[in-house]
This record gives sequence, C-alpha cells and structure tokens, in this order.
Amino acid sequence: MANHVSNTVRTSDSTTAMPDAMPLHDMQTETQAHPQYGRLAGRTIAILATNGVEEVELTEPVAALRQAGAQTVLVSPTHGSIQAMEADVHPTHRYQVDLLVAQAHARNFDGLVLPGGTTSPDHLRMDDDAVRFVREFVQADKPIAAICHGPWTLINANGVRGHRITSWPSLRADLTNAGAHWVDEEVVTDGTLVTSRNPHDLKAFCPAIVALFAAAHHHAPQ
Repeated sequence: MANHVSNTVRTSDSTTAMPDAMPLHDMQTETQAHPQYGRLAGRTIAILATNGVEEVELTEPVAALRQAGAQTVLVSPTHGSIQAMEADVHPTHRYQVDLLVAQAHARNFDGLVLPGGTTSPDHLRMDDDAVRFVREFVQADKPIAAICHGPWTLINANGVRGHRITSWPSLRADLTNAGAHWVDEEVVTDGTLVTSRNPHDLKAFCPAIVALFAAAHHHAPQ
C-alpha cells in the first residue's frame, strides 16, 4: 500500500501495485511535503474509482485536496491499478489502488470523492461493496463530492433523495426519479453534498470540495 495511507486503513491484504502504474498521490507540491499545513491538515479523504474513470476528474480533485493538506486514498474494487481515460475512449495513465473497497469503511475517512467518466461509476453502482461503502458515508452524514456520472453510485446508496444536485445531463432523469432536485449549474453545494457537471466545471468543483471537507465536523481516526 502507498506510504501515505494511515494505519487506520492499512490491511494485511493490501493491493499489489502494477509495474506500469503510478501512485495517484505522486503530484509533488510544497503542501504535500508538509501535510500539517492547510485547511484539510489531518484529514483523510477517500477517492472511489475503478477502470474507466475520467482522468482529470480523478487527478485534479486529488491535487486540490493534497494542496490543502489532506491525505488521499484511492479506493477501488479493482486489484493493483486502474486505467484512467480521457472522454471515455482514450486510455491515459494507470494509477495504483491503495485500498480494496471490500476492506474500506467510512469511519476511517473524513470525506469521499466520486469522480466521473461513464464506465467507472457504472461498474461501481453494480458492486455491492462499493455501494455499501458509499452508503456508510450517507448514513453517517459525512461529506461527499461527486462530478459528472459520479452521482450514479449515490443513487444506489440512497444518497440523493431530497438533495439539490447537478451532474452530466444524461443523469437528470435517473436523479429526478430517485428523488433529487436536478439543476443545470456549474457547482451545487447542498448540505454535505457537492456536485458538478463535467470536467469544465473543475475550476469551481475543486475549491468547493475543499470548503466542504474543511467545514465537516467528522474526523477520522489518525
């Protein structure tokens, strides 16, 4: 497991990194070298994704969180590494998985990010452990950020009813049918949930998720 993962989320069955994969947290910034600084110092954020995740919706939120002082953990049902994509069809890089979702629990994290891309959220919403993991955040009222197709998994975790929410436009009917109030806006903050529509919204999404996690009252064990 990557060396940034705290003892609270280490397991004896941690995933084995693939030779061609890179750690998601290998984005060197001054803040990453001194994680005690920043609005999110001492907080650990889970990033839930699998093969087909939209790369910029994975890497840019992670960079913003780590620049704010957070630790990030890539959680996935996929062993070893995941394949990121650009616009769903162009393979980009592979990223090392830090923790299998079957071994992950919301109590060990301060927040959750659900990146988009069409394929990753579609696989996650059909994975029982992934849905259970997201549902734990919902039930504990811990902050969740989702972009693009990311809210698909939230639907299966019963996490959208009554929320004002945005997403990729094709999810409008799904979210409305699940009891959400869908709007076409760059970024929407509603209680412990922040959502955006697509990669073009990342400039608004990233500051919003930092603010969301900084304002949260829950603190994972250190």
